[in-house]
Amino acid sequence: MYRSLLLLGLFAVLAGCASNTPTTRTVTKPPASNDRTEGAYTATGNASFYGSQHQGQKTANGERFDQNALTAAHRTLPFGSRVQVTNLRNKKTVEVRINDRGPFARGRIIDISKKAAEQLDMLGDGVVPVSIKLLSP
Repeated sequence: MYRSLLLLGLFAVLAGCASNTPTTRTVTKPPASNDRTEGAYTATGNASFYGSQHQGQKTANGERFDQNALTAAHRTLPFGSRVQVTNLRNKKTVEVRINDRGPFARGRIIDISKKAAEQLDMLGDGVVPVSIKLLSP
């Protein structure tokens, strides 16, 4: 009897701790397969660039990161996709190839290589507002 009451009390406490409020999580979904045509996918947000400490490390697609290549990390676009990145502050553009996953910093939509950051003239700023446009899937 005592054991039954103890278990009933434990379940009551656990039920009281449960919440009906769903947790919010930002999930970025890839464009639908029919949206992966040239120019169909665009986005705006903040971009950052990989630091030199990543030089030579493996990227998500298995190749080694080269800060002097025109590459980028995106959360969902397919590896090998070509993307045009435009710095919205100065309108400079660069074309990069997606070879990694990320960025994992909140509020950023793409991480680019140092070479690409140089072409966008963003090395001094570190993080800049950009628009991205899918050129080829």
